[in-house]
Amino acid sequence: MYWTLELASYLEDAPWPATKDELIDFAIRSGAPMEVIENLQEIEDEGEMYETIEEIWPDYPTKEDFFFNEDEY
Repeated sequence: MYWTLELASYLEDAPWPATKDELIDFAIRSGAPMEVIENLQEIEDEGEMYETIEEIWPDYPTKEDFFFNEDEY
């Protein structure tokens, strides 16, 4: 399983919190690339709910990962 920013962006509008099956259904209905669906299918699932993309891809960059000063803009 591998994630990129482009692939993860297809899940930004997902109905969080969601189960693995709900995320797969969302990815299919929204026209996400097959790689997104395959990545979701590879998740070892025990019926748990995922609150955010960070629970699926722990290295997902957040606002704090970028070095810019919002006050300047």
